[in-house]
Amino acid sequence: MNISARNVFPGTVKSITAGAVNNEVEIEIAPGVVIVSVITKGSVETLGLKVGSKAFAVVKASSVLIATE
Repeated sequence: MNISARNVFPGTVKSITAGAVNNEVEIEIAPGVVIVSVITKGSVETLGLKVGSKAFAVVKASSVLIATE
């Protein structure tokens, strides 16, 4: 896989929670470290995602926000 994104984290699908239109997918990238993404049901099917399958979490850095009190 070639991709221009710099923040690519390999991991394992920990859970998939189905919604009406979208699914919430949890990918464990290290023991106890989970990245959560909401993607369409169609994308889950197209990617063949199942609990326990390998996947990559790709984070677009310009979309990450940080805040303090």
